[in-house]
Amino acid sequence: MNFEDTDFRQEIIDLESPFDVKLVEDFLKELGFDYNPDEVDMTMILLNLNNEFIGTGSVRKKTLKFVAVSPEFRDSTAFAQIVTFLTNKILETYKRCFVFTKPETADRFKSLGFSLIAKAEPIFSVLEFGYETIGNYQEYLRENRVETQTDRIASIVVNCNPFTVGHQYLIEKASAENELVYLFVVSENLSVFPFELRWKMIEKGIAHLKNVKMLSTGSYIVSGAIFPHYFLKQESSSLISEKQAEIDVKIFAKYVAPVLNIKKRYIGTENYCHTTSAYNRAMNRILPKKNIEVHEIERISADTSDNFVSASKVRKAIKEDQLESVLDFLPPITKDFLLSDDSLEIRQKIKKGKGRRH
Repeated sequence: MNFEDTDFRQEIIDLESPFDVKLVEDFLKELGFDYNPDEVDMTMILLNLNNEFIGTGSVRKKTLKFVAVSPEFRDSTAFAQIVTFLTNKILETYKRCFVFTKPETADRFKSLGFSLIAKAEPIFSVLEFGYETIGNYQEYLRENRVETQTDRIASIVVNCNPFTVGHQYLIEKASAENELVYLFVVSENLSVFPFELRWKMIEKGIAHLKNVKMLSTGSYIVSGAIFPHYFLKQESSSLISEKQAEIDVKIFAKYVAPVLNIKKRYIGTENYCHTTSAYNRAMNRILPKKNIEVHEIERISADTSDNFVSASKVRKAIKEDQLESVLDFLPPITKDFLLSDDSLEIRQKIKKGKGRRH
């Protein structure tokens, strides 16, 4: 992707400069965006030969954000120049980039080489561009596919922040009821417990289950790096969660399940998190139409009927120096880790309020 236009010049703003930030904030506010410099790694602006501010765009890791052009310049090459500049910046570090955009603007990105992955009308579409695409993730799945003659193939997606007896119970139940279970572990390090540690705890906690195959979610299943709230400020948070879930479930049904011949998806009932509840509703609504059964398993409780096991409760107990109160929630591998000095850094992060909530 290469583009240059002598009618415009681009500048990277100083995110520490109140003047620069306000310039972008005011411009985007007029176009319906709530710009937050804390949500981006870099922001560029586009100026014309008269030094008029005509467009802007930002990046956050591998995602384009806040891409906008003044209405009077939308028929010019300004949009292409902004997207090209940002895409090239992302590809200096990553092998792919993503953009969430409204369905009516998806074609503008497609004209620049982006490919549509999925859409959730009428809110947004997700597109990608890069040296690697969702096809590469499908190849990873094919390379790790377990050859079997059975159709009794199930799947579970877990974060395990941290790994609890609730997670263990759900995996054990799926294992007992199926010939093969693909266990997808959320790989993005947005959780206070890093991916490598979560993987190791899960691996040891399910070592007795010989029909469970662990896989990484990559960038395509429950990817927390790209939530499009920034251009949906006029929509309710519940609708946003619903459409995010719809995108994720559609990607799973279209690109993941067919490669592995997955026929079932196991989920736990959700008593606490609105976002997870939205995912569960989306799965129950979409997956059966794709010939994938949804098995929603009642969340187990500890000592009382309403004391449901929850990773968020474990983190809350750590934050409040009450770890002893949730030890029954933890399998030996997690318990031993949290009671050891090896967990000190993580426990301190939780007490300081750092790390993803889910």
